[in-house]
Amino acid sequence: MKRKFTLALMVILVAVASCSFTNKSFENDDKDKLLLDLITYVLERGHYEPKNLNDNFSSNVFDDFIDILDPTKRYFLASDIREFEKYRFQIDDEIKNTDITFFNIVYQRLMKRMDEAKDIYKEVLAQPFDYSVQETINIDYSEQDYASNRKQLKDRWRKQLKYNTLSVFDGKIENSITDSGDTKTNVADLTYASLPSLVNKTQLEEEARENTQSTLDEFFDFVDDLERKDWFVQYINTIVDEFDPHTLYFAPEEKERFDIGMSGKFEGIGARLQKRPEGARIIEIISGGPVWREQSLEVGDEILKVGQDGGEPTDIVGMRLEDAIKMIKGPKGTTVDLTIRRVDGTIEVISITRDVVVMEESFAKSATVEKETHKYGLINLPKFYVDFEDYTERNAATDVAKEVDRLKEAGVEGIVLDLRDNGGGSLKTVVEMAGLFIKDGPIVQVRSSGQRKEVHEDKDERIQWDGPLVIMVNELSASASEILAAAMQDYKRAVVIGSKQTFGKGTVQNVIPLDNIVRSNEHGDLGAIKLTTQKFYRINGGSTQLEGVKSDIVVPDRYSYIDLGERDQSNPLGWDKISPADYEIWDGYIDFETAVSNSKKRMEDNPQIKLIEENAKWLKEQQDEVMVSLSYDDYKIRDQEVQKRSDHFKSLREYDSKLTFESLKYETELFTQDPVLREKRNRWHKSLARDIYVEEAINVLRDLQLNNIKSSERKLASVKG
Repeated sequence: MKRKFTLALMVILVAVASCSFTNKSFENDDKDKLLLDLITYVLERGHYEPKNLNDNFSSNVFDDFIDILDPTKRYFLASDIREFEKYRFQIDDEIKNTDITFFNIVYQRLMKRMDEAKDIYKEVLAQPFDYSVQETINIDYSEQDYASNRKQLKDRWRKQLKYNTLSVFDGKIENSITDSGDTKTNVADLTYASLPSLVNKTQLEEEARENTQSTLDEFFDFVDDLERKDWFVQYINTIVDEFDPHTLYFAPEEKERFDIGMSGKFEGIGARLQKRPEGARIIEIISGGPVWREQSLEVGDEILKVGQDGGEPTDIVGMRLEDAIKMIKGPKGTTVDLTIRRVDGTIEVISITRDVVVMEESFAKSATVEKETHKYGLINLPKFYVDFEDYTERNAATDVAKEVDRLKEAGVEGIVLDLRDNGGGSLKTVVEMAGLFIKDGPIVQVRSSGQRKEVHEDKDERIQWDGPLVIMVNELSASASEILAAAMQDYKRAVVIGSKQTFGKGTVQNVIPLDNIVRSNEHGDLGAIKLTTQKFYRINGGSTQLEGVKSDIVVPDRYSYIDLGERDQSNPLGWDKISPADYEIWDGYIDFETAVSNSKKRMEDNPQIKLIEENAKWLKEQQDEVMVSLSYDDYKIRDQEVQKRSDHFKSLREYDSKLTFESLKYETELFTQDPVLREKRNRWHKSLARDIYVEEAINVLRDLQLNNIKSSERKLASVKG
């Protein structure tokens, strides 16, 4: 369906654009104007919910573009912003008239201010930092005003660089004491006044500043390599981002990387990132990649600096995400050094050897689970994958069907389908997969802009699995994951257990190559636009957009109070409702509600769950702390407090459910030829045994099994036989 829609959209756009753009007269050096005109055209005619290009739209672009270029407010002065203000309500008119005056003026001023910043940071770092002074820095830059003059700007740089250098300074002190063989001094109890008798404080402070300057020198060298077109792409994407967070323009080289990513193989560390004011947050770890293998990072960690093979790291605070990713990625076998702020606030440097990230671990896999005298099955599905060129080659629905058959042969009494961290994928595979668990009926409703809804149904009356079913989700379960969970929830076919709600991405995107829209193009490759064209709706009529899927059984996790979903994105489309589809609730359970009620009671009395809830609240407190002291003594006190709290929650990582997990027969036969696969599965099984959420999912399966009509019928038939 998605492929057909893409072709239909292309036909419409090309048919109209062939008239609109062949008459446009652009000079060869005006590719930017052509690009702006073309993208605006596609957005207005192809987007699911086109925006009015008015003064409000213009004002939003104005604010967002300035914020993206200078998120920490260390370049532009207040006088610059006042000068730019005359364009606040003119950008919409510029877009309509293919005018890029606003971009040109802001870009030229940014280049000037960045050149000045090079002098400022060198002046600041030429002077020692006094860490005995009681002063603070506010790291919530959105609440700050722009500096009025160079003096104020320099002081802002001073505080920021002092803040950046403080942890480096402390690290050098600890290393110096350790290297000296001093076993009497407790580094945690150090004070600024006690340092002179223990280390050469002046020398270490100077070395820390030199490290910081080297990092900034590398950063500005990197920025100097950027071309004007790189900054213009950012401007285009600021405009595009006003439509919704999933619509995106790909420059030619970015489109190439996107295609590589879709093929399931790339060279890097194996983690997906999200831009944050303090760096880049890890939002997904790709199974099978270097980060996954080394278990060195986790979702929620923030990358602050990036170094290459032991060299001085580059600070990525304020850097564009695309530029940071370029520094993190690299050829197989090379090493990248990442300075990480953990979710609990601790700072570490992690070295990772880059490798080819093969997406094998993103395919479905399963295991049996032993609990007392009962055997259950667990299927892990990291994404809804498919080969769009050849659906029969490999797809998620077919693979899950195979795993279900294998689990049935192993004699399982219930199945857990783990969709945690599953960001979605192919709609066709969702419909087919849902059909494995019901007789037939609607699975999802899809609507395009201004068109009637389409109902996608399972028409195969065969049921692959009619036994107890639990679906596990979390805040990062998105798109296709939400469709499957929602359908099974609406049918009351499965109990959904996990976070308060899933991600909330209820939209569909298609990638449109821009070259295909312009009949005669003398400007070379124009890239592509990923365009939101449709919206998903549950069979009960409600959209999964923003609201996601609310779990039947809510289990807190460490991210319970941290915004990670669609609501935390910029300009998300709204929630709405359409008429429900015609469907009948599953009649396979005697008492569905009892299983849910029993689980909630277990959660209330579980001390491990209470500790998880406590940890989640503490992490939220850490994230909300924006006033940071620049005093060394305060830094050490806070560091001790963070370490103490972190140790308090250490038992969360040591939990043991006492459940036994095993690979299926076909996999164990492969282990003799593939020891890497054996190691991967052993690690997965150990992780599952420490997973309290899996343990509770198995408990829910047991309750469903006791109340399952099909199980009762089998027992009755056995007795009669």
